[in-house]
Amino acid sequence: MRYDSLSIVGLEKNTGKTECLKYVLDRLPVQTKRIAVTSIGIDGETVDQVTRTQKPEIVLREGMYFGTSEMHYRQRRLVSELIDVSDQTTSLGRVVTAKALTGGKILLSGPSSAIGLRRWMQEMNRFDIDLVVIDGALSRMSSASPAVSQSLILATGAAYSANMATLVSKTAHVVDLVNLELTDDATRQLLMPLEKGVWFIDKDGNLHGLDALTSLSQDIRFEGIEDCKTLYVAGALVDGFLEKVRKNKNLKQVELVVRDFTKIFVTPQQFRLFVKAGGTIRVLQRSKLIAVTVNPVSPSGYVLDSDILCGKLSEAIGLPVFDLLKNKQCN
Repeated sequence: MRYDSLSIVGLEKNTGKTECLKYVLDRLPVQTKRIAVTSIGIDGETVDQVTRTQKPEIVLREGMYFGTSEMHYRQRRLVSELIDVSDQTTSLGRVVTAKALTGGKILLSGPSSAIGLRRWMQEMNRFDIDLVVIDGALSRMSSASPAVSQSLILATGAAYSANMATLVSKTAHVVDLVNLELTDDATRQLLMPLEKGVWFIDKDGNLHGLDALTSLSQDIRFEGIEDCKTLYVAGALVDGFLEKVRKNKNLKQVELVVRDFTKIFVTPQQFRLFVKAGGTIRVLQRSKLIAVTVNPVSPSGYVLDSDILCGKLSEAIGLPVFDLLKNKQCN
């Protein structure tokens, strides 16, 4: 396998993320590869707890390893071998790791944070796992961070926007962020250890810290950085900060670096204005976006034309787009 980890993330509830997870799990070569699966949210329930719509159940195949909460482990409908009960806790109890001895249904509710996910994945190394599949959760894009998984599938659809043009535009913006280029190796080595604050590298390669804990700081100032080559935001990048950088005459063509795309919380408009003004955004880490899936049906019953949606979205992002319920690919 090209990647040792895969995150499946929905851009909104009911965009087909669980259907995508089910599709992937059904087709993995469990006879020759060791597969482990977990979730950063709760997945596998038959009815969505928010929208009250029907959801496909998660079916594991014999030989798959899985991580879930104590509560949901007790509710499993398969025979399994208990491997570990972690000291990691969730709202539903400790995280349990097991191996499916038969196929069957399961509710997945694993580690509740990116740190917990990384720790669980590291613990799975002792079983020579070839691929860890991570089910993401609404508003927890951290599970898609390159610090967690090497590859990524995005699920989008009518639940994200019932207007096709808006849906394509909003999804394409997320794809643009995922595909941001890496900064150069020297810059990565210099900035990678910095997990807090706002920093800049001058034209001589020297690193300086600004008097700001985050990009959210209201009183952040850029005086005295006329020789800035690279500006680094260790935490979240937001609209207000990006606008201040864009409007500063000394930072017109600056390279702005963030840790990865999950740290970017800017609107498409601010993003486009910054790039149009000559600015560049790069990252320290990136995941490989494998594909995008679509669910053309919204929870309210609004249905978009699948063929047209797949075609327009594929054209906009330059990637395969799949409607898994139709098992249809548009290139």
